[in-house]
Amino acid sequence: MGLGIALVSASVAKLPVKIFDLNSKQIEKGLSFMDSLLEKDIVKNRITRDHANETKARITTSNSIHELSSADFVIEAVSENVDLKRKIFTELDEVTHKDTILATNTSSISITKIAAATKKPDKVIGMHFMNPVPVMKLVEIIPGLATSDRTLDVTKKLATSMGKTCTQSEDVPGFIANRLLMPYINEAVMVLEQGIATREDIDTTMKLGTNTPMGPLTLADFIGLDTCLAIMKVLHNEIGDTKYRPALLLQKYVDAGWLGKKTGRGFYEY
Repeated sequence: MGLGIALVSASVAKLPVKIFDLNSKQIEKGLSFMDSLLEKDIVKNRITRDHANETKARITTSNSIHELSSADFVIEAVSENVDLKRKIFTELDEVTHKDTILATNTSSISITKIAAATKKPDKVIGMHFMNPVPVMKLVEIIPGLATSDRTLDVTKKLATSMGKTCTQSEDVPGFIANRLLMPYINEAVMVLEQGIATREDIDTTMKLGTNTPMGPLTLADFIGLDTCLAIMKVLHNEIGDTKYRPALLLQKYVDAGWLGKKTGRGFYEY
């Protein structure tokens, strides 16, 4: 997700971008993947080679958070772990200047809770991109309890400059997209768990019967079963309604390390 956000920022919005990750190998892997995406766009005549080279020239990398000190806008895109996000935002609050806007790409966690880890909650906002970022046109914008109007306005303008369409949600568990999507995926897992239908029949029914680009189990594998489970747990814990209880089979697959496409096995094998 972070790589995709960096790519559209540099390629579409034409902004200078710094990618930060403690893992140098992860950065190298990401840059290699970015090269392959740009190369595909060149082959398909979507961009020129000059555009690709200019995009890459706008991107620098770092494994030191202190090198973000001059950033005007920071977008965090780590896993759905509230403690990890709060730790990072505390560190960002210390190294960035007072006017830096700090956005989180969380798909379910409270913006207000993340913002409370900083001394400038008015500069903290949710900016939930859809995966894959270079392809999907939507960004959910989520102001926290203390988010200022200026922060909201700048964030919307940034998203628009990236070629995205914005929707705005209240700071509630799951926001709009995952409040609707994850219970749908979770119910599909329960249908599989109960032996009502095979994985293929579940996906084919929803794909051809409701005109969705992929079935719910395929989509879950693409998102990552660990991410789906984390979001369902947030919904269940924060809202307290049993209808958000994660399917036992979803928990079992995550326990087994079958996280979907990224590990080669989820509801399907890859």
